[in-house]
Amino acid sequence: MLSKYDRNRTLKSVITINWAIVTVKLLTVLNEIKRCNRCIEHLPLGANPVIQASHEAKLLIIGQAPGLRVHQSGIPWNDASGKRLRDWLEMDPQTFYDPKNVAIMPMGFCYPGKGKSGDLPPQPECAPTWHSQALELLPNLKLILLTGMYSQRYYLANEPFIKKFTTLTERVKNVSQCPHPYFVLPHPSPRNQIWLKKNPWFTTETLPLLRKRLNEDTI
Repeated sequence: MLSKYDRNRTLKSVITINWAIVTVKLLTVLNEIKRCNRCIEHLPLGANPVIQASHEAKLLIIGQAPGLRVHQSGIPWNDASGKRLRDWLEMDPQTFYDPKNVAIMPMGFCYPGKGKSGDLPPQPECAPTWHSQALELLPNLKLILLTGMYSQRYYLANEPFIKKFTTLTERVKNVSQCPHPYFVLPHPSPRNQIWLKKNPWFTTETLPLLRKRLNEDTI
């Protein structure tokens, strides 16, 4: 019969093995995503999927799709939008780019190209193909930021919240009613500067609530 010490040691070994399996499975999925080229014919600069994740992450950021600068560097949120987002989070780059702290999974993994007014929408194949496979291997998530309308429409499609608050502005203003573990945000693009000026409550009310949630759920 095992002693209490041996039972605890065995349990820890099983837990370690289970986490090792999760890590391997996640790395496999991440590698498959990074090799994905299923919509390459729609990508003007070719495929360069961008994602960051670890099974230890408690925070997940779901944005739209990489911009040109991110496509060129392969680093998520490595642009003016990312700088503003980190300011909102009060998070330094070292913390932000540690996948053990922050997982980053856009609605579209590749740069979609330019449209008449900014970048084109994310490719629609990415989220239904890959998101659920990655999410099931991120068991420690406590907070999921949905930045911009694409992620909100996708993840909250069946929630009364999005049916009650039909515009992005309404959703962000009433984020306290957003179902857990989600937290809705506007996209931090410089193109949204006018929106930020029109809605000063975002800075005075929403950002303090966001930071409070970060402290409660991820630290």
